[in-house]
Amino acid sequence: MISLLRGIITKGQPNEITIDVQGVGYAVHVPIDVWDSTIEGEESEILISSYIREDRFDLFGFKDRASKMLFEEAINLPGIGPKTALEICSVPRNMLLIAVEQQDMKLLNSIKGIGKKTAEKLLVDLKSLTEKQPEIFAKEMTEKSDRTAEYDQDAIEALTTLGYPAATALKVLKEIPSECKTSEERVAAALRSL
Repeated sequence: MISLLRGIITKGQPNEITIDVQGVGYAVHVPIDVWDSTIEGEESEILISSYIREDRFDLFGFKDRASKMLFEEAINLPGIGPKTALEICSVPRNMLLIAVEQQDMKLLNSIKGIGKKTAEKLLVDLKSLTEKQPEIFAKEMTEKSDRTAEYDQDAIEALTTLGYPAATALKVLKEIPSECKTSEERVAAALRSL
């Protein structure tokens, strides 16, 4: 099993990178935040989760142990494959925690590959996961911050309806100016920055 790769990064399509480890290039699928934060041409270290089936051998990469654990737990859930698990890992964990605390399916339903029934089941599974493996959400549980603008459900829904992935919508909303108070202002600001 491959558990870690350290090498020179080449970016492919969003969610895909190649890590050159002493002349051998490994294709690795990564969450969008990892793809955004890696710098092409620089050496980086990526934690790896190997996904092996009789017809495939895929590598999935993460910057921290908690994200890797979340991915590995997600692919063990019924109805969640590796691509959908990667989409779940692209959503900030504190947002997943808010969805669990408020029993709010909207965010989960906006994740690519998750329908209404899967979102309902995922809420229950995530709640169980926060109790069973709190270390996945430890950092988020200890942080106390104002998350209103960052996680405006109406703004997220508007952007995902326009075709933007939930992870992209969350990332853009996180970076908009704090003077944007209403959902409409946040969506307008987000669209200007996309």
